[in-house]
Amino acid sequence: MRPLYAILLMLFSGLWACKSKQNALQPISAPTLEKGESFFNNNNDSAFYYFNLVATSATDSLVIAMAYTYMGIIQAYEGDHYGGQESLLKSLTYLHEHRNKDQECLSSDYHELGNICLNLKNYEAAIDYYRKALRYIKDPDDRAIALNSIALTYQKKGDYDQAINLYRSLLVKNKEQKKEYARALSNYARTKWLKDPSYPAAHELKHALQIRKDSNDSRGLNASYAHLSDYYSSSMPDSALYYAEKRYGIARQMNSPDDEAEALAKLITLSPPKLLKPYFIRYQYLTDSIQTAKNAAKNQFALIRYEAAKNKADNLQLQKDNAQKENQLIVQWFMLVLIILISISIGIFMIQRYRRRRQQIEIASRQAIQEHQLKTSQKVHDVVANGLYRIMTDLEYKGPVDKESLVDKIEILYERSRDISYEEPTISRLPFHERIEDLLSSFGSDDTRVLIFGNGPTLWNHANAQVQIEVEHILQELMINMKKHSQGHSVVIKFERQNNQLHIHYTDDGIGLPPQFKYGNGLRNTENRIKRIGGQYKFEHPDKGLKMHISFPIAQPS
Repeated sequence: MRPLYAILLMLFSGLWACKSKQNALQPISAPTLEKGESFFNNNNDSAFYYFNLVATSATDSLVIAMAYTYMGIIQAYEGDHYGGQESLLKSLTYLHEHRNKDQECLSSDYHELGNICLNLKNYEAAIDYYRKALRYIKDPDDRAIALNSIALTYQKKGDYDQAINLYRSLLVKNKEQKKEYARALSNYARTKWLKDPSYPAAHELKHALQIRKDSNDSRGLNASYAHLSDYYSSSMPDSALYYAEKRYGIARQMNSPDDEAEALAKLITLSPPKLLKPYFIRYQYLTDSIQTAKNAAKNQFALIRYEAAKNKADNLQLQKDNAQKENQLIVQWFMLVLIILISISIGIFMIQRYRRRRQQIEIASRQAIQEHQLKTSQKVHDVVANGLYRIMTDLEYKGPVDKESLVDKIEILYERSRDISYEEPTISRLPFHERIEDLLSSFGSDDTRVLIFGNGPTLWNHANAQVQIEVEHILQELMINMKKHSQGHSVVIKFERQNNQLHIHYTDDGIGLPPQFKYGNGLRNTENRIKRIGGQYKFEHPDKGLKMHISFPIAQPS
């Protein structure tokens, strides 16, 4: 279960810490803040807009801090962890640890910063922030939630003894609080099992599950089913599959796409081969839609802040112009007519200039967003679409499914896709000519022969990392298009090196390209990649099949 949802209850505690959690906090007159709160959790775009107005226009430091806290929570929830971190740190600059009225927001800020660091796997920083939050928390229930977050961080870090000691203390303290007791018990049993796989955790895990069933705790049931499925994965696969299916059902009931995607990944590892395809299709749809929604949210937050900053600058400029005009009228009243004429001329000039400047800014902003979307789309295509296609090809054409290998591939694909906006290219330790051999050979099957010539270790001498990455994606796209469209039975890929140029000759005996052929996203990306490494390409159209020749300099300039 991902950390964001494992500590979701604390996130909502953070939401209310600045507003309605404790009655001791004195009401603050801030109509715009209340407007944002009315949209919060229902329409977060509108909520973010009003909170940003408060942050940039209010005069009360606590009101500004509260606005930034809300903004940080919204950004983190939508997957913009670094943007959320920036807003929460900004909130802290408006708060003072010795002011009683600020301490609720301080605890919320620190705890939410801990949540973000936990999501980013910065465990030491997460623990430090959680402990800072504890200094300002007085309510016993809220302290239990904060301590559970610290214990969970120790568990994720692999420091099981620290986590177990904390969970033991929480079990003693929370015996009367059924929901918190079930959470501590399930996490305690899971941690004991992670430390010692022979530990019999089933009784405690099932006891926590029953408490959550009796309490109608959907979020808790989701966690319990995940824990039980993991526990039984090795010893009792049928039980593991049962609990994975139960988790999938509760995730769909909660309408939680992230939890549903995790449940599907588990089902894929446990289900018989004949049931894998519908799970794969649903998994691909979910991961694409989740990533698209997160990217859209990040762009939307950036645009809201940009528009607010621009409007504020425009208002300040307008105030300055009006003040200057008033001073001129007072000092030079006898030149009233002339000043009016000059002011009208200046006003027309300023409006025209402002319009031109605004158009330039809007064009630049749209171009930046389009470039970002294009890069993200290319990453999604390369990482998710092509990765899933290769896995589905293995399932369709290879022999019996090796579930452990399949699980490894899915896990790598899932980790790369969930944080794709921050992804940096990784270089395999496998020699590059072997990676190319594996890539091309993976598209062979009983119906399709793949013949490779000239791909030796010396061929790729002096090829830098960027050239390797681009060449690997180019060849992968060519082979996927062959598999999808060519209907050929034989593919030949020949590599040769002449002076400082590397040549790749691709030939298949398929149906070739139709006369009205139009490039799709894949071939457009391939064309861009070839140009990016200074290369050239050309197609040939024999009587049958397709030929393509690619050449590029093997040593790229630094």
